[in-house]
Amino acid sequence: MAYSFQIKSYDDYKDAYKKSIENPEKFWEEVANTFTWQKKWEKALEWNFKEPDVKWFIGGKLNITENALDRHLATQGDTPAIIWEPNNPNEATRTLTYKELHFKVNQFAQVLKNNGVQKGDRICIYMGMIPELPIAMLACARIGAIHSVIFGGFSAKSISDRLQDANAEFIITCDGAYRGAKDIPLKSIIDDALINCPFVKTVIVCERTDTPVSMIKGRDKWWQDEIQKVEAQGIPEVVPESMDSEDPLFILYTSGSTGKPKGVVHTTGGYMVYTTYSFVNVFQYQPGDVHFCTADIGWITGHTYILYSVLCAGGTSLMFEGIPTFPDAGRFWEIVEKHKVNTLYTAPTAIRSLMAYGTEPIEGKDLSSLKVLGTVGEPINEEAWHWYDEHIGKKRCPIVDTWWQTETGGILISNLAGITPAKPSYATLPMPGIELLLMDEKGEEIKGNDVSGNLCIRSPWPSIIRTTYGDHERCRTAYFDTYPDLYFTGDGAYRDENGFYRITGRVDDVLNVSGHRIGTAEVENAINMHTGVLESAVVGFPHDLKGQGIYAYVILDEPKHDAEQTRKDILQTVTRIIGAIAKPDKIQFVKGLPKTRSGKIMRRILRKIAEGEIHQLGDTSTLLDPAVVDEIKEGRV
Repeated sequence: MAYSFQIKSYDDYKDAYKKSIENPEKFWEEVANTFTWQKKWEKALEWNFKEPDVKWFIGGKLNITENALDRHLATQGDTPAIIWEPNNPNEATRTLTYKELHFKVNQFAQVLKNNGVQKGDRICIYMGMIPELPIAMLACARIGAIHSVIFGGFSAKSISDRLQDANAEFIITCDGAYRGAKDIPLKSIIDDALINCPFVKTVIVCERTDTPVSMIKGRDKWWQDEIQKVEAQGIPEVVPESMDSEDPLFILYTSGSTGKPKGVVHTTGGYMVYTTYSFVNVFQYQPGDVHFCTADIGWITGHTYILYSVLCAGGTSLMFEGIPTFPDAGRFWEIVEKHKVNTLYTAPTAIRSLMAYGTEPIEGKDLSSLKVLGTVGEPINEEAWHWYDEHIGKKRCPIVDTWWQTETGGILISNLAGITPAKPSYATLPMPGIELLLMDEKGEEIKGNDVSGNLCIRSPWPSIIRTTYGDHERCRTAYFDTYPDLYFTGDGAYRDENGFYRITGRVDDVLNVSGHRIGTAEVENAINMHTGVLESAVVGFPHDLKGQGIYAYVILDEPKHDAEQTRKDILQTVTRIIGAIAKPDKIQFVKGLPKTRSGKIMRRILRKIAEGEIHQLGDTSTLLDPAVVDEIKEGRV
């Protein structure tokens, strides 16, 4: 299929951008008209950022799976929709054509219906990166259930928190998952999570690793057994549920600046329209191209740029179960060669970790199929950008440096591959429909170029967050309260002399570790639950591999004889409560923390010490106990 909304030149981009700002309703209606709707919308947009209340394509009815699957069957039923590459390179690849994926999604949609799942029910999905994961997500969407995918690295406690928040009565999981040399016992972790979730009615378990599992009578069911029941029923195609444009499609939990994770809600119509538009334009996707996004589907990058946008565009998505360094550091490049990958979308952390192995793993690999490279999750440093350009793209593949968030649904700032200018370490220009501005601490707009400030957005785009599940006030205070009538991203940015944007990092209490957002309060809460810990404070510091590392300052109730063992024990506690992803890189035991007289921890000082800038701490005389700072400086780890 050709894309009528694909930008073909820099002039095209400027023209599209101008139209999108002058008349956003008309602009997005033209894009939305290229999709299949069961009923046309009555009005394109109603919004205010005070409450906030945003509605796109009001009154429109659709089902996203008709756009991701059914509408492609007549013309490209035999085109690969998903190519799956297993963790073990000796295991067979699986390819699902649009026809086969459509069949499997219908089958599993019927499994869900047989188990009493109805429109609006929340379903937690906790699986490894196998084709049954997107099948489960699409089956939920087909019957109007709201999926909430939880990353396979989270602990039982983190899962339990998310299940309770969403009141999810249904779970889809696997016996286990493969990730590099590790086997992750997913079902066993789910069983631990369910101790505090008696409301869960059904757990469907997909076999992957043959890990022994406990199966509770009446609650736990094998995926394959449920499929066989559907085959025995001989049930035809499941009619796609008619969804309102503003009906929720999924909840995805992200770390907030408070300890409790927040459930970001994305709705059906706007998410579909914006994400597909951004995919086709940023990557300059052409029908038949193989798109390899290396993210885990448990994160928003996987939802949007492995699954929904690619399939809605009729594209071919390559999905990889493993990690870039298993069984060796040449794995990505073997996959590129084997499947003739055209677009590769990965994280700066992955690039930096592969750089450490030098160019030997690349030697002898045919990367000539590559046309576009992309980076996601955090700003890419110049050194990594040039390595990626030279050794992977062979200086002939444009690199798209994309900036976006769980809350934005899709890419908001990026160069368009080979169409608009690129600049190393810069996300460059906003997508059509995205009106950026920089604000200062006093709430004034910072105009002109060669300036820095807090990154805000003036008006809504179709895939903007609608609410945080069950707590709309939290959505308002997190994104719309800091600067009235603006969406505040929580990021700082620099706008250069050409108007190109460079993201400078979080300005709130959220860390960006390997492209994953982790709230400092969440980590502190976990550390504080460890026996003997009185108080802790967590900040970020520059990390060569992860971009940002986690530095924890910890006060113990009494000095420990074996500090190293205590550190290990605290790390184990954090792993149990949140997951290994949130483990601090450094733990410094301190007797006190720098606090104001009102008791507020001065994180600015702790951040400077963690970064090694101990001579630039500013005025510390107003602290409750200024001597604490010298002690912390001396004990820096």
